[in-house]
Amino acid sequence: MHRANHSQFRHSHDFVSDFTKGERRTRIVIAITGVMMVVEITAGLLSHSMALLADGWHMSTHVTAFLITAIAYYFTRRHSSNEQFSFGTGKIGVLGGFASAIVLSVVALLMAGESTRRLFAPLTIHFNEAIGIACIGLLVNVGCACLLSGAHHASHDPSGAHHHDLNLRAAYLHVLADAFTSLLAILALTGGKFFGWSWLDPVVGLVGSGVVFSWAYQLLRDTSGILLDRTPISSDLPDEIRRAVESDGDSIVTDLHVWQVGAGKFAAIVSIVAHEPRPSDYYRALFREHDELVHVTIETQRCREDHESVANS
Repeated sequence: MHRANHSQFRHSHDFVSDFTKGERRTRIVIAITGVMMVVEITAGLLSHSMALLADGWHMSTHVTAFLITAIAYYFTRRHSSNEQFSFGTGKIGVLGGFASAIVLSVVALLMAGESTRRLFAPLTIHFNEAIGIACIGLLVNVGCACLLSGAHHASHDPSGAHHHDLNLRAAYLHVLADAFTSLLAILALTGGKFFGWSWLDPVVGLVGSGVVFSWAYQLLRDTSGILLDRTPISSDLPDEIRRAVESDGDSIVTDLHVWQVGAGKFAAIVSIVAHEPRPSDYYRALFREHDELVHVTIETQRCREDHESVANS
């Protein structure tokens, strides 16, 4: 018995773009940042500089985040064809970002606690050594930012579309935040050396902890929304789907589910009732302009009553 070829009706659930360049540059940044982290923490402990120590701790959170990013890249690529992931592996990177945000929150609290303690129990700071290390840290952070920036801009194709590599963007923002806290540490140490403002060092530590916690909060908010299948407030995709389907004056959307299967990638289940239901391909064509809608399931039912009576029942 001859069996028909149904391959044209099947499609891949790999909705993740090629992020090879971002993954490769992230590994380079991990090595550079890891070495600098050890140097800054050691120098901060020896010189009694809270600003430098806070910057080293801040950098340690970024090393952790970069490691999570690299692991997320690896598992996303390895399991891209695994059918056990019903909607692909796009959320692996999001889960990594969520875990990174939790680590950042804990470290921010530790930084704030130690800075507060140093305000009331200051230690003698070796300014020359601390300023030198902080300047090196700033140069390293700027270099890493430039390295990741190249891959970040490369994630835009010639047509202007964005591949939504949140892993790479998170790493890029991490090193920018590191550069910011390194600059704050230099200012605090300089003020302490030339003006005797020793209190400025722990104050900058508090400011640095605030920056880390603010970034962690934003990352928690963004990643948790995707993990919990919440449609972003900024997205009008559900309204667009409903408007497109009901534009023929007959079809009515009775049930609609829109959620993210990865950063910037959406799936939808649309239940439609109509007196004369159209083929599913007709409804799919209505959403063709929405490139972010990568997986659509259409369910149609024939209505044998007036729509108004159905709505009022």
